[in-house]
Amino acid sequence: MTGPIALIVIDMQKGMQSPTLPPRNNPAAEDNMARLVAAWREAHQPLVCVRHISRSPTSVFAPGQEGVQFQERFAPMARDHVVEKNVPDAFINTGLERWLHVRGIRQVVIVGVSTNNSVESTARTAGNLGFAATVVADATFAFEKEDFAGHLRSAEDVHLMALANLHGEYAEVRTTGQVLESLVG
Repeated sequence: MTGPIALIVIDMQKGMQSPTLPPRNNPAAEDNMARLVAAWREAHQPLVCVRHISRSPTSVFAPGQEGVQFQERFAPMARDHVVEKNVPDAFINTGLERWLHVRGIRQVVIVGVSTNNSVESTARTAGNLGFAATVVADATFAFEKEDFAGHLRSAEDVHLMALANLHGEYAEVRTTGQVLESLVG
């Protein structure tokens, strides 16, 4: 990777730790995200912390609730850019695209939750806007979900299908190790 590369950390808020959420996959995702955040800060690369602010008063992400706050290890530092969104896609009505362009950033690495929702929609838009996008497979996670036919799909199946939807079309899917190797290499 060359030039400035933005790490976009999506929705790592306290609400994602709610016991009311369905079963999820990839229990090491947060540790991998934290490794990437630390590497980005050490390399003085731009870090974007995305926070979902729900329009639904019953959501764990409703304004004024603890769930809307960043988890401690993903709390932004003063030099990090914070994006607040109301829909899954971090580019919609947030100014993120302009922020990246003004800084000459053409490459983005996307991590966070959930793989099939905010991560996938943000990565699709990044690719459609011409950014070289990478999604880090082991630094994202998904929740189990019923498919359109009413069959319950495991969180791992949901995660893998979302990654398959993205890879080679909108983004490149890599592991934490591969991304860290290319950051320092």
